[in-house]
Amino acid sequence: MKRHLSFITAAAVFSAALTLTGCGGTADETIVQNPDTEYYSQLKDEGITLNFANWGDYISDGTDGYPDVLSEFERLTGITVNCTTFATNEDLYAKMKAGAADYDIIIPSDYMISKMISEDMLEKLDTADIPNIGNTDPKYLNREFDPENEYSVPYFWGVTGIVYNKDLVNEEDFGWDILWNEKYADQILMFDNPRDAFAVAENMLGYSMNTEDPDELQAAADLLTKQKPLVQAYVMDEIFNKMSAGEAALAPYYAGDAIMLMRDYDFLGFKVIDSGANTFLDSMCIPKGAPNKKAAEMFINYLLEPEVAYANSDYVGYSTPNRKAYEMVSDEVKNNGISYFTDDYLETHTETFKALSPDAEKLMSDLWTKIRSGS
Repeated sequence: MKRHLSFITAAAVFSAALTLTGCGGTADETIVQNPDTEYYSQLKDEGITLNFANWGDYISDGTDGYPDVLSEFERLTGITVNCTTFATNEDLYAKMKAGAADYDIIIPSDYMISKMISEDMLEKLDTADIPNIGNTDPKYLNREFDPENEYSVPYFWGVTGIVYNKDLVNEEDFGWDILWNEKYADQILMFDNPRDAFAVAENMLGYSMNTEDPDELQAAADLLTKQKPLVQAYVMDEIFNKMSAGEAALAPYYAGDAIMLMRDYDFLGFKVIDSGANTFLDSMCIPKGAPNKKAAEMFINYLLEPEVAYANSDYVGYSTPNRKAYEMVSDEVKNNGISYFTDDYLETHTETFKALSPDAEKLMSDLWTKIRSGS
């Protein structure tokens, strides 16, 4: 299927603040111009608090002149939103499995949604309570991880690549193997989660990023073990501080975060890797047994309001699957933006993670533990 550049990419649009753990600010402004007040006032006097688990810096929070979308939702609905963040899909899964969190809304990635569905960890959505689901571009619906869209609604999508310091990296062209170049020893950052780290090694070896072959997983682990002496640190959100301070030369990461960094630090660049990369779709879900399901569906519907989806994409730098939000982007931005993702690249050079079998997942986890522990 041919994909269009249905996302906001111009650096001129992005001036996001680097508030890595913040979920809300104090901006008091109108975002949704004509909200359905009857719909949004249904639960106004019930004293509901929603517990929302989101990635860090993944929603417009009222800083740097951007709208505070959570505050407007609270004003519209009378519902309080308690926002917490997680660093990886695996962290979110572990907290939920351990019963250490009581979430109403979560935003996991594609493969983790598939895993959670298989383990009966998610509620089926009542789409009648989410009328704005029709704003979603159909190309992002009915994906393999949730073929009937019973459990998830798309939020953002993007690809991985390499953030690099242009003052320290002078190669004209490079691939994933630069992360193994001894020239940059102790200047390399690496993903601090097994799925993304293994994907880099698997692509270098010519394997699928969804391989379950034990020999191929072992080969990827061997390659990551070989890299370890060159790695300054294994990071997730810490990349912001380290790359912006010039403490590292190279780091594999996500395109949206790279755009945010490049907007504020002109010595940083982002390289899409010719050999291929992971493309991911993060979606809104409701955990099984969530105490405020109807309110959670109202919140999902609010995030699908075109103005809200636009504000969020404008702030975080990630690609929006909301077609009405995309229609709000000016032609100048569409035509002159930083277009990392060509149609051909997305179709032929990217791979979406699938949930691995329990045996393959355990093997990858065990291998990753050995890599990180040095045993």
